[in-house]
Amino acid sequence: MTLVDKRTGDNGVMAAGSVGIVTKSPVDHSHAYRIRFLDGAEASFGRNDLAVRKHAQRQGMERSDSPLAGYDLSQHVIYRCVTGSRAYGLESEGSDTDYRGIYLPPAELHWSLYGVPEQLENDETQECYWELQKFLILALKANPNVLECLYSPMVEWAAPLAEELLEMRAIFLSRLIYQTYNGYAMSQFKKLEADWRMTGAPKWKHAMHLIRLLHSGIIALRTGSIPVRVEEHRERLLSIRRGETPWGEIDSWRLDLHRQFDTAYQVTALPDRPDYERANAFLIRARRSTLESGTIHHEHS
Repeated sequence: MTLVDKRTGDNGVMAAGSVGIVTKSPVDHSHAYRIRFLDGAEASFGRNDLAVRKHAQRQGMERSDSPLAGYDLSQHVIYRCVTGSRAYGLESEGSDTDYRGIYLPPAELHWSLYGVPEQLENDETQECYWELQKFLILALKANPNVLECLYSPMVEWAAPLAEELLEMRAIFLSRLIYQTYNGYAMSQFKKLEADWRMTGAPKWKHAMHLIRLLHSGIIALRTGSIPVRVEEHRERLLSIRRGETPWGEIDSWRLDLHRQFDTAYQVTALPDRPDYERANAFLIRARRSTLESGTIHHEHS
């Protein structure tokens, strides 16, 4: 999109705001872009005389005085738990503490033109909070990270709405776990194979989590609950992470777990699909609560 008026080769004028396509890009900043317009006319423009159309369309949505500018959405966190190695019981002395959870934004921000982010992240404090709707959708899809968040044994904060969600967390468990967890496991295995080809050794931490994920999926299908702590296999998993277990032994365990996973899928009592209706009803009720009584504010360290 042009930002300035420009004469074209036929003595016509393309007004600022005209839309065209780039037919020739400059080799350096001192040369111009050649732009062809819808009527076939062409003209040359400097880089500062052009804007990417979709970026220009969003300029008004990204003002520094928008409702989200300087607004601390973390005060609307309704659920906060510890996940990762500390929740699994696999932490080492230097392990980070990973915090995950949910936030429920005020209605006026959620309904505004500017919307709200799907998640809040803080790399320095290892925190990530999903907006409630995003969290529910991921849980319904049997996302392992989100399901582990719901079943974490280390809950640091849960507002009444979050407590209600925890009480009904079984509605998210279905036979989809088999497809999702298998997909994650296969993706991880491909990365391990790539490591072998490039460096001659796998990344042992990734190998450990591949085994842990398969074990978690098997137990979920068998019991209808997501196991987070890995007490029974803790030492064996830590041995993998330390690189003390031969790859052949790890791979044999992986293949055996795949067979167990297949069997568990055939006999699981979990439903074919999660309970979308109850999840949707909960979301609507939570949204209404931000109108009726305001979002619960929680200051956390």
